[in-house]
Amino acid sequence: MTSITTTCRDISELLPAAQTACRLLFQECFKAGIKNIFITETYRSQERQIYLYAQGRTRPGQIVTWTLDSNHKSRLAWDIAVCPPQPLYDVTTLSRVGAIARKLGITWGGNWKAKIDRPHFEVKPTWVMPKGYKIEGQVIIPTNSKYQVQLIVEGNTTKPNVKDDDKMQFTNETLKAAVRDYLKQAVDKKLIDKSHLEKFDAGTLTNGDLKGLEIIIAQRSA
Repeated sequence: MTSITTTCRDISELLPAAQTACRLLFQECFKAGIKNIFITETYRSQERQIYLYAQGRTRPGQIVTWTLDSNHKSRLAWDIAVCPPQPLYDVTTLSRVGAIARKLGITWGGNWKAKIDRPHFEVKPTWVMPKGYKIEGQVIIPTNSKYQVQLIVEGNTTKPNVKDDDKMQFTNETLKAAVRDYLKQAVDKKLIDKSHLEKFDAGTLTNGDLKGLEIIIAQRSA
């Protein structure tokens, strides 16, 4: 059983509709160039909600929640934050994400009139993906500020326009062979699609691609 002091950042703990909505939001943020955001909390038990509500009231600390009845406990809400060097709850970034959420039918706490909660997003159990949208690939949703949002399209046979300074550069053949072996093992274990190894061999795999793959491999190996 998870402790009331432990934060859950796993989107698989959300209901299916909320999982899809969260992935779609991060995907559309990535496409809009907003990659410096990450999940800070998803599911929250009622016991943890009570524990957080007590903070700043009957327990020392700053007030962090205004309600005992949060959609976090209904598995329909998630909170996000912004990576450094910007402030954790940078208003400009969160407002941009909020504008995207509005287009997707996702409720943004920044639009609330009474208690504004800019890091908060939620959906109703009946939420469905708006027409014209789809999950286009593997959406990598960071759970800490060390990583950025990634969108990896599996089996993409079209060659992307890769700038020379984006391509992976190796100082020696030993390092290159080690990276290839790392990807080959991940393919053999079915952790990633073989198209990524083909991109590596073709010289079109970027440093950003590799970072995204590292996250996927770590998550699927856990």
